Amino acid sequence: MATPPGIAPPRASAYAYYVLGILFLVYVLNFVDRQIISILAEDIKRDLHLKDEDLGFLYGTAFGVFYSLFGIPLGRLADNWHRVRLMTAGLVLWSSMTALSGFARSGGMLVAARVGVGIGEATASPSAYSLISDYFPKKLRATALAIYSSGLYVGGGVSLSIAGLVVHRWNATYPAGGPLGLHGWQAAFIAVGLPGLLLALLVATLREPVRGAVEGLPPPERHPAPFRALLADLLTIVPPFTLIGAARGGGRSLAINVLALGVVAGAIAVLRHFGEPWPQWTAVGLGAYAVFSWASALKRRDLPTYTLVIANPAFLCVVIAYGLNAFVSYGVSLWAAPYAMRTLGVTIQQAGGWIGGTLAFGGFVGVTVGGIVADRLRRRFPAGRIMVILFGAIVPLPFIVIAFRSGDVSIFVSALLVAATCSSTALGAAGATMQDLVLPRMRGTATGAFFIGTTLLGLAMGPYIAGRVSTLSGSLTTGVLSLLLTAPITIGAAIAAYRLVPRAEANREARARAAGEVIA
Repeated sequence: MATPPGIAPPRASAYAYYVLGILFLVYVLNFVDRQIISILAEDIKRDLHLKDEDLGFLYGTAFGVFYSLFGIPLGRLADNWHRVRLMTAGLVLWSSMTALSGFARSGGMLVAARVGVGIGEATASPSAYSLISDYFPKKLRATALAIYSSGLYVGGGVSLSIAGLVVHRWNATYPAGGPLGLHGWQAAFIAVGLPGLLLALLVATLREPVRGAVEGLPPPERHPAPFRALLADLLTIVPPFTLIGAARGGGRSLAINVLALGVVAGAIAVLRHFGEPWPQWTAVGLGAYAVFSWASALKRRDLPTYTLVIANPAFLCVVIAYGLNAFVSYGVSLWAAPYAMRTLGVTIQQAGGWIGGTLAFGGFVGVTVGGIVADRLRRRFPAGRIMVILFGAIVPLPFIVIAFRSGDVSIFVSALLVAATCSSTALGAAGATMQDLVLPRMRGTATGAFFIGTTLLGLAMGPYIAGRVSTLSGSLTTGVLSLLLTAPITIGAAIAAYRLVPRAEANREARARAAGEVIA
């Protein structure tokens, strides 16, 4: 039952925890399908004749750019439509595309499948963050979001273990290729993709909560045409249709949009002139341009949401601080298994078990404890959660250096465990802070914008940069450790967020009203 307006529930219901458990499983599969390329990287590189930078593009950019761009309109759809149905459809899509990855015969085919995985997975977190925020009161929100987010690390770790085992046994049974000519890495994609189709049947049974009821707020009005709004959003963010969306805003809007496109095209041309691969920077450049187009359209169509998200320095600092945390974390996650196999001489099965278990255990403990600590600090200090983001940005650094300069497996795994545990503490704190800075009806959009940081900054850049530096230097250690040069920016953004968040949270309703929001 919904809580009457003005009365916030003291605790979450048993059903809320049931929903959280199902969403946790969804996120586990989300990252099983996303992370599996790490353990399969060496086999994919050999069979498809790729370089380290190509693997970084495949793991990060091809997935991440489309994940972030579609996360924005799908986040808006999560705000305007049925979140459970949206997540169910997305789960079916990304699981199917993961299974189809197993039939790839070239890098291009695998890139196309990864794009489909990215679009499907873009439905998950906007829907889940919004659902969790409407099932759990504010005092438990960081903990609940941390438990959900721990699926990231469990899924990433489980994917390495499962895929390593599948590849080992498949290749032992079919040394020259199995049924349909499939190799072990292809069989692994199929094995982890199909379970998502079964989980989608369970997700479809979840109940949709009343928006804002957990905070004692009256429910917002239902959107009269959510899919028409989705189409309008796609026109503002999918090039070249972005020009149509900009033209609807008038001649000045179109001129600014064309100018932004020209700046991006110029930057890509300069990078190509200096020998940088065009697929990576074209994808990233178009992603940046598309986000600019969407933000400009959001300002015209929904000024209150624009004010609390895009034009909110506190929100942007949280995005940058956690996005650069992800920049390093995604790079480490991709390259840990290849480093162990190349430098330390472990087998794919050993790498999957040892590194997968390390990342799963460390990530689960770190994100769960980090969420609990963040909630407790928030009760004592208005910006208490930001302290956890700072911790996650600083403490892992020396342990990453130790891990990727080590020639001993036990030292590598031990240092990786500490780094994974500490860096993962920041996720629940960042997610809860982001949700608290916006109104309930804006949470899906805010989540989509938040994940731009963890994808365009983190996923689309970190793995690729490490791979590119590795290709140029001939050293995977140099490639991974080069990512740590961003640490001063991460720490600076977190310190700025610590100063800005309390005031921004306290004044969110007032700033929304000033921008035209009607709050009963």
